[in-house]
Amino acid sequence: MFSLEGHTALVTGGTRGIGQAVAIALAEAGANILLVQRDAAATTTRDAIVALGRQANIYTADLSSAAAVAALVPAVLADGHTIRILVNCAGIQARHACEAFPDDDFHRVLQVNLAAVFTLSRDVGAHMLQLDPSPVTGRRGSIINFASLLTFQGGLTVPAYAASKGAVGQLTKSFANEWTARGVTVNAIAPGYIETEMNTALLNDAARLASISARIPAGRWGSPEDFKGSAVYLASKASAYVSGHILVVDGGWMGR
Repeated sequence: MFSLEGHTALVTGGTRGIGQAVAIALAEAGANILLVQRDAAATTTRDAIVALGRQANIYTADLSSAAAVAALVPAVLADGHTIRILVNCAGIQARHACEAFPDDDFHRVLQVNLAAVFTLSRDVGAHMLQLDPSPVTGRRGSIINFASLLTFQGGLTVPAYAASKGAVGQLTKSFANEWTARGVTVNAIAPGYIETEMNTALLNDAARLASISARIPAGRWGSPEDFKGSAVYLASKASAYVSGHILVVDGGWMGR
């Protein structure tokens, strides 16, 4: 039910944090991985995947460049890859008071967190729709986007991030409405408070750290490894009847 044997996954944001854990988890389940990175210098994830006996290739693309994003999928397909799984995990953050939030930061966050997700989902999805259903997963393909608690909430000093992640939730549902019946599932994972580089500012703010930690029923912040199971689930036959869903992985935060 959870096998991804012989499939290929295209993963953005896989050099560290949640994206790295997810890429390795997909490889552990049998997938070969295509890593999308800003440059080829970071090889830790690739090396870990190769050590598992899986294939791993790095494609370089600056997701803040619309032109680079548009060129990515054609380049991957020209190399002969068949993409069965897409994971849009790359994301950036910018923090400013709303009244002083710079236009450049707003547009940069929206490009990486939303526009790149749209373009890659559209282009990979169009490719998946041309494939025969896989006997391993029971469908043509799976797209997994990364949303956030700020898909549902507004946050503080992060209007661009909140706008981008709110839109990722709606984008996920929109693609799912059109593609599920045609054999491509589209879902999202919404992380709670996770110990990653993106949350350094919160982790270093003693007052906010204490306030947030006290409200997490699990009694701890999450780790990247907490996303391995949910990602494999959404890519595999186990989730064949799940599409258009935003899976919250937050230690119970949203239930408080």
